[in-house]
Amino acid sequence: MSVFVYPGSFDPVTNGHMDIIQRAAKLCDKLVVAVLVNSSKNPVFTLEERVDLLKCAVKGIDNVEIESFSGLLIDFMRKKNSKVIIKGLRAVSDFEYELQMALLNKNLDSDIETLFMMTNINYSFLSSSSVRELARHNGNIDGLVPDCIKDKIMDKFRR
Repeated sequence: MSVFVYPGSFDPVTNGHMDIIQRAAKLCDKLVVAVLVNSSKNPVFTLEERVDLLKCAVKGIDNVEIESFSGLLIDFMRKKNSKVIIKGLRAVSDFEYELQMALLNKNLDSDIETLFMMTNINYSFLSSSSVRELARHNGNIDGLVPDCIKDKIMDKFRR
């Protein structure tokens, strides 16, 4: 069984992420969307909230599972018996960072492959930080995030 892992902070999940999830899920038997605890970031949404938002967003995609992890991605990959990392790219600037990470992961485990997927051009401008900024100022996030989580995101910033 082929298991791919799509890691990220997903703070929050956007339609750009969903584009990658939907397309990557067609390439494997199981796609694990891995919500990471990143000590270098201060997420707005808690780990539990990010997992819950993703679970809502992927309802109906049968071969997608949502999990969280901390530590090295390579260790999580081994635990999941996965050899493929999925990374979404919006622009060349994303590629530079992700290439470094892919090479580092390859150095740690030569059996690991990183599959880069370009996001749909309709989402090439979209980031979690832009969604947070819009929501923080009561801006319109319609079409930027899955409908089932839009109100939860806006509610987070109304507090």
